[in-house]
Amino acid sequence: MVSTIDNALDIIMESLFNPYKERVADVDKIVSSMISKGLIADENEIVNDHIAFRTIGVRHLGIASFEKIFLHHGYKKMAYYQFPEKKLNAYWYAPPIDRLPRIFISELRVQDLSEKAQGIIQKYTDQVTADPVDHLDLDNLEVVGEFFHKPLWSLPTLQDYQTLLEESEYAAWVIYNRYYLNHYTISVHELPQPYSELKNFNGFLESIGVLLNTAGGKIKTSKDGLLKQSSSVAQMVPAEFAGGETVEIAGSYVEFAERLPLPEYQNRPLEKVSREQRRDGFEAANADKIFESTYTEQTQKN
Repeated sequence: MVSTIDNALDIIMESLFNPYKERVADVDKIVSSMISKGLIADENEIVNDHIAFRTIGVRHLGIASFEKIFLHHGYKKMAYYQFPEKKLNAYWYAPPIDRLPRIFISELRVQDLSEKAQGIIQKYTDQVTADPVDHLDLDNLEVVGEFFHKPLWSLPTLQDYQTLLEESEYAAWVIYNRYYLNHYTISVHELPQPYSELKNFNGFLESIGVLLNTAGGKIKTSKDGLLKQSSSVAQMVPAEFAGGETVEIAGSYVEFAERLPLPEYQNRPLEKVSREQRRDGFEAANADKIFESTYTEQTQKN
């Protein structure tokens, strides 16, 4: 029997994933091609390694606010990461049961930006005068689901968006996209061989026309060699700005992860290696380049 908290998280994940799928055409392309090739029988066989969100680190917002949703529903706060060049902080969160995805939440260190960029961000985030999560009934799953897609500040102007884009592409992404699901992640190691190896799965992705993020190489590998990650280039989506202009901007993308067995389990047959016997957590150097899936240098390849 599935416990109440598991049911709640399933509903929350569905409320996140359905709008995300509509915005990211690569999801259906990848899933339908995986089914056609016999890698999976249906979408439910895909193991979601983790989902990721971007936030702005200002009063009433950022990680301290957003994490409350998932902590309330049983997630456990784990390791801290920092990204000096991108001016970001992040934490990852472990799920209450293994079949649920890990969560990665990052936030922009607004105080590290120029006064001009800070002023633009504050123009919008100052409209939030109290922590919005504190006003949610976190057990009301419909309300929680709606929150992820609810505007917390007014629609930005195109000029403000473009000014932020020049200094921090992350800032520009969040000021428009807010709490949209940034990406979900297919656990490649759960697939049948040879596609359980990321290099082979990447070949499959490129054969169906999926563009891969090349920042730091198509495969980003942790120092211990046990976590390999790739990602698609963010889909471009039409965005309407405050002045009525509509332009295409970077939306969300798909990530792909291969978690290898920990050293003490590397001689065990792969089909007998459990989740807890594989490399867990994240790698800052990998994540640093995955962030660039929404950056102009990558999306211009679309």
